[in-house]
Amino acid sequence: MYQKYIKRLIDIILSACGIIVLAIPMLLIALAVKLDSKGPVFYRQERVTQYGKTFRIHKFRTMVQNADKGSQVTVNNDSRITRVGKLIRNCRLDEIAQLIDVIQGTLTLCGVRPESPKYVAEYTPEMMATLLLPAGITCEASVRYKDESRLLDNAEDADAVYVNEVMPGKMRYNLRAILAFSFWGDIKIMFMTVFAMFGKDYSQE
Repeated sequence: MYQKYIKRLIDIILSACGIIVLAIPMLLIALAVKLDSKGPVFYRQERVTQYGKTFRIHKFRTMVQNADKGSQVTVNNDSRITRVGKLIRNCRLDEIAQLIDVIQGTLTLCGVRPESPKYVAEYTPEMMATLLLPAGITCEASVRYKDESRLLDNAEDADAVYVNEVMPGKMRYNLRAILAFSFWGDIKIMFMTVFAMFGKDYSQE
């Protein structure tokens, strides 16, 4: 039980430090997003977290306004991606806005990535176990599938490929992580995430 409180304390400390250190870059990204295309700075899609609760995630907007009225998965050559959006997506900078969610307590730094209700509805009974813990910014599955959009580039139906091929593959890591949950495991994932952002490739096992 004590690990739960330590995890929350670390979440608050690291995310607060992250926001302070990244304050200027975040302001510059927000300005670039706003000047590049019409629409809000943040993309606030509904996601599902622990026990099936929903919340609206913070991400810097990388697509045209109302883009999620179409498919909710994105491919590399997606025409909905803006010019600035393409740049910040390549560096994963759109994700740093989720530090706000960690401060608010709707996300943790390390945990299964939250899906939209549309994809949670496709979960098998086994996959539902991932909703027993809080969702997070990063996890082993997100590191190993960091280039998942490339897997969907040539798909005729990107949603179907995601649900039938990509999501089950990611869930294999997610379910394994739940069984082997530990404080030191989270630390390892955070280091893997940083290395992945700087180009290290973690192939799927």
